[in-house]
Amino acid sequence: MSQSPVRGAQPSGRSVLYAVTGLMMAALLATAVVAGNVVWNGTPYPSADPDTVAQRLKARSDDLYDDFALPEKYAAGAGRIDTGACYYRGLRSIAHIDEARSDVRGFALDWSVPDVPEATAQDAQRRLRQRLVRKGWNLTHEGDRAGATFRELGFRFEDPVGGDKVDVQWNDSTTTLFISVYAPCAQVPDEFVEYDGSEADWHPKEQSARL
Repeated sequence: MSQSPVRGAQPSGRSVLYAVTGLMMAALLATAVVAGNVVWNGTPYPSADPDTVAQRLKARSDDLYDDFALPEKYAAGAGRIDTGACYYRGLRSIAHIDEARSDVRGFALDWSVPDVPEATAQDAQRRLRQRLVRKGWNLTHEGDRAGATFRELGFRFEDPVGGDKVDVQWNDSTTTLFISVYAPCAQVPDEFVEYDGSEADWHPKEQSARL
């Protein structure tokens, strides 16, 4: 007499339901943990190599100086890379009010061009604005102001890709073009030491060639 082959045990509908429910609960728990971490710590800061950031700001400053296309007699002074404080985000910031993070820095390069007449400053700023617009940067602040006793020109643009900012100002009191190039806050390596030597210095390209 023939016998039917023995079939493997088939999981019951209840077992499948338990397995699916368990997977869903695990996924929900993982999502809740991630969401809770974001709420507590806020959006994480990106990581950055300080030397790479410094070189980028110097290169941007070279480009900005070229884009001004100032007459040769208006020479830029040297600039210097400085770091700035960055703060806790999310709910964690409530426990660290006005306390800067030791592992996160912002970077800025400030320089200026003295003794620039208003008409020359306007032309230089117009050329730079046009150049930044062609590069796809966004105007985030319009700084032209005038009063009975003062006149100010300026603007701020932001790179929509990397978040770098360029701030340009001029006033009739100092007749100086002030330029600041900023990099957004980023997490730096533990071994990073604040710049205190020549590696932080910037000189316009034609001046660097003569040094």
